[in-house]
Amino acid sequence: MWRINLWEGTELVVAEFHKKIKDAFEVFDHEANNTVDVREIRTIIRSLGCCPSEGELHDLIVEIEEEEPTGYIRFEKFLPVMTKVLLEKRYRPIPEDILLRSFEVLDPSKRGFLTKEELIKYMTEEGEPFSQEEMEEMLSAAIDPESNSIRYKDYIAMMVVDDG
Repeated sequence: MWRINLWEGTELVVAEFHKKIKDAFEVFDHEANNTVDVREIRTIIRSLGCCPSEGELHDLIVEIEEEEPTGYIRFEKFLPVMTKVLLEKRYRPIPEDILLRSFEVLDPSKRGFLTKEELIKYMTEEGEPFSQEEMEEMLSAAIDPESNSIRYKDYIAMMVVDDG
């Protein structure tokens, strides 16, 4: 009779997550003292394949910050919270087909692109507005400097996270 120990499998997954989290955290631990600047947390979380909204990011930071915020996040507080996020598959990226449909709604004439001005308008005036930093980050990655537009199929292909 075969028995599968599910706990062993979970331990392996947790160990793999711990390594990924540690590796991502260490990139920004410039002093090698198990702390990172709180402003780097968004980048670390996104590098782990998670895409929380600004509100969700704020809640995560509140959860991992010291009671008296110092501007730094300690690894030992970040690790258990981020492990739980990864185990629960929270803040998953939006699937490619849904992203494409979203861009197509913004492009009713089906040109296959949006101008930089259109993109800025939609991202700062509609829904949950992008911060200035998020807008600059998106524009630097998305806008083709020659046409000053975003070819959204190319952009989606570039930004989709591969789960493999």
